[in-house]
Amino acid sequence: MTEFVKEVDAPEFAVEVVQRSYEVPVVVDFWAEWCGPCRTLGPMLESLAEEHAGGFELVKVDIDKNQELARQFNVQGIPYVMAFKGGQPVNEFTGALPEAQVRAWLESIVPSALDKQVDAARDAMLEGNAVQAEEILRAVLADKMDHEEAGTALASLLLSQGRNPEALDVLAPLSPSGEVEKLRATARLISSEDHDLSALTSAVDSDPEDSQARLDLGQALAAQAEFEPALDHFLAVVRMKNSDLEKARAAMVDVFEVLGSGHPLAQTYRRELANALN
Repeated sequence: MTEFVKEVDAPEFAVEVVQRSYEVPVVVDFWAEWCGPCRTLGPMLESLAEEHAGGFELVKVDIDKNQELARQFNVQGIPYVMAFKGGQPVNEFTGALPEAQVRAWLESIVPSALDKQVDAARDAMLEGNAVQAEEILRAVLADKMDHEEAGTALASLLLSQGRNPEALDVLAPLSPSGEVEKLRATARLISSEDHDLSALTSAVDSDPEDSQARLDLGQALAAQAEFEPALDHFLAVVRMKNSDLEKARAAMVDVFEVLGSGHPLAQTYRRELANALN
């Protein structure tokens, strides 16, 4: 075995695979001495691990010596290859695939040069160097404008600085995903402008049927993460069924996105919204 290839048994698996995958992708090759295809795939994986020189680490697990591990990961045929990142299995395949297919599979596992730049930007953010982080992330997006990790990282940074329109511009080319949609919703809800909650509340109190005043107050409350009263005001506008209905409905959907579908407030007010629209 070498620096990038290890033989691991069950007692070491948690450390050498699960914990280690928080630092570098770990590819696990479940194999056995009697398995012909394993003798083809194994050396190929070892050679690719050396070629990537630390881009990923290869862990070989002999299923005859580690039957409990094989059962734990539901290994039904070998060679069986799993990739771990961040402590979790993220991809797998069974059988001795051709080298071209294995290389393509590894591309989804091994960080690219752009991925490594994103990691460097995150390190800069942790060190408090937001300017450097932004420069790195913008360079990544200049190379690949729909790089999701770079886009979401930069959008989060811009939102933290109140630069919401810029954050929405960065998010625009990205494919929809849970994180992307949540950031888009947050950018729409949270304004960089200061709100006079007292004045907005007085405006609603003086005319409860003023839908624009309720929208403004709801947006101000949402910007301060006061989501329940914000939803109350948006819902009141929806029930008015006037020209501001769609704005209020969209604002409620943005709040649901930020909260997450499983949040009790999202579940309750989603039902209320459906009833109000009927």
